[in-house]
Amino acid sequence: MPRLLVFGLGYTACALVRRLGPEWQIAGTTRDGDGDTLRFDHEKRLPDAAFEGVSHILVSIPPDAAGDPVLERHAGEIAALPGLAWLGYLSTTGVYGTRDGGWVDETAALNPSSARAARRAAAEAAWLRLGAHVFRLAGIYGPGRSAFDALRAGTARRIDLPGHLFSRIHVDDIAGVLLASIAQPRPGAVYNVCDDEPAAPRDVVAHAAGLLGIAPPPLIPFADADLSPLARSFWADDKRVSNALIKRELGVALRYPSYREGLSAILAQGG
Repeated sequence: MPRLLVFGLGYTACALVRRLGPEWQIAGTTRDGDGDTLRFDHEKRLPDAAFEGVSHILVSIPPDAAGDPVLERHAGEIAALPGLAWLGYLSTTGVYGTRDGGWVDETAALNPSSARAARRAAAEAAWLRLGAHVFRLAGIYGPGRSAFDALRAGTARRIDLPGHLFSRIHVDDIAGVLLASIAQPRPGAVYNVCDDEPAAPRDVVAHAAGLLGIAPPPLIPFADADLSPLARSFWADDKRVSNALIKRELGVALRYPSYREGLSAILAQGG
């Protein structure tokens, strides 16, 4: 029976767990160890028993200023697992930095433009040395985390920065890519995980408003947007991300090739 250990049982990892069959045994960590999860952070190691029989590991905890907590605490145990069939690490397309609107694929040199992205790039390198599969995720959306939620909460904004595009990915399509990789492991592989259509955030918000039958928020010039430092760091990168490799190598067929299909599905599902 395959046994999956998830470091960071959050929004994205739970989408994978929901897709796994009843033959899987699953254990996961959270910061607090609530419910059936294990507590794990920089200060709290997992017990040795947590690694017994583990055949698959997914790491979705980002590094922070103190480093990567999973590598810090358990790199040795992971490297020594005798029956590890698959090791996955969730990273971000932010490691590419900006390309002034140009395309990037997995062969592009990394050029992180923030300290946060630089930490990600360093963590990627360390995980690849352990034989991990690295998944560079674009902006994640899905039920409970979409433009609909921001519109209903009154927090949605349409920021106007002509020519600036973002790539994104529905959380269920991330799960599909992970499942495809588990079925066809290639240790040391790196995959971009994004949909087919990089798009301006203002267009996504406007489309979501149209589906709800409400007027979209007015456009705000980027210079007047009063963004937080964290939000501004995301806007500093301008690139389009290619997903050709997940299709060619893993045979992935996206459920939601653009935000239009993804938003329509969220609304149809009661989102």
